[in-house]
Amino acid sequence: MSEQLKQHRDQIDAIDEQVLKLVNERAKLARAIGSLKDDGVIYRPEREAQVLRRLQANNQGPLANEAVSNIFRAVMSNCRALEKELSIAFLGPLGTYSEEAALKQFGLGRSAIVCGSIDEVFRTVEAGQADYGVVPVENSTEGAVGLTLDLLLSSPLKICGEITLPIHHCLLSKQTDIANISHVFSHTQSLAQCHEWLNRIMPKVTREAVTSNARAAQMIHDLVSTDGTFAAAIASKRAAELFDLNILAENIEDDAKNTTRFLVLGSHEVAPSGQDRTSLVMTSKNIPGAMVQLLEPLSRHGVSMTKFESRPSKQGLWDYVFFVDIEGHQHDAKVKAALAECLERASFLKVLGSYPVAVI
Repeated sequence: MSEQLKQHRDQIDAIDEQVLKLVNERAKLARAIGSLKDDGVIYRPEREAQVLRRLQANNQGPLANEAVSNIFRAVMSNCRALEKELSIAFLGPLGTYSEEAALKQFGLGRSAIVCGSIDEVFRTVEAGQADYGVVPVENSTEGAVGLTLDLLLSSPLKICGEITLPIHHCLLSKQTDIANISHVFSHTQSLAQCHEWLNRIMPKVTREAVTSNARAAQMIHDLVSTDGTFAAAIASKRAAELFDLNILAENIEDDAKNTTRFLVLGSHEVAPSGQDRTSLVMTSKNIPGAMVQLLEPLSRHGVSMTKFESRPSKQGLWDYVFFVDIEGHQHDAKVKAALAECLERASFLKVLGSYPVAVI
């Protein structure tokens, strides 16, 4: 070993000792803060978002902001676990993108509650069997997840946070040759997100939808071929590791910027973080120009609307509800004033939650 290399490694060892000491000091302070809380709420997404934004603003590299966020999310997750190990419900089995989103937001300092459906995630959190739930709400390619929106309409749960997750699909199989594949299994949205790639590379395979990507990988792991044909799954790299499958192709999504947005569901409201989003659902009165009148207060008070999605209300034929995202927190003065006027003009309005905008 050269003397220069040894010097660098000695310096790294010394820095590691300092980091270890400082992280433990931080953990002691976090535990002390936990003992002072009188509402029993351990997870403070607004505070965590403020910490990550401040660190990214002060980051001078060479680590990228995303790497800095990953490191400090792990630190905060393990410090939080000293107060309580949070239980997080998500759509299973293990290896789904929902699990990846839960890991990104809550880290390893949590216990996983694997659910068989999005409905079950809602029910599990509503029943108090999980502290929080993570559910997909929209994809940049395929749009909204209708079931999640429908359940938000009737659920007492609040949106406590959001997670954006880049989605990179892989083709997984026990086989090592794509030419041997006759069937491809995956979630409906994943099949759609890889539609053009499948048309180009595997035009003759049969595509079959299942409840989740990880469920598809699990099926391929358990499947025994009796006629010499073989199947594959579209899922994540993590699913390949969990179910011991070969990766036949990576990044097969049609859009390289393919991203899914997830919501964190809980039973409590979240305080302002300084960069927030508010989600609501409402219906307009059945009079000409009602929708324009309903949204007019947002424009007049300078509140930006970032999403407008209609869904059947299931209360009557051709009756719709409107899901709206706006910038700002419901307790911000201009948002509060605008929502008060919208409430007067709407036949129904429900605030689903105010929460920090996702930090990359």
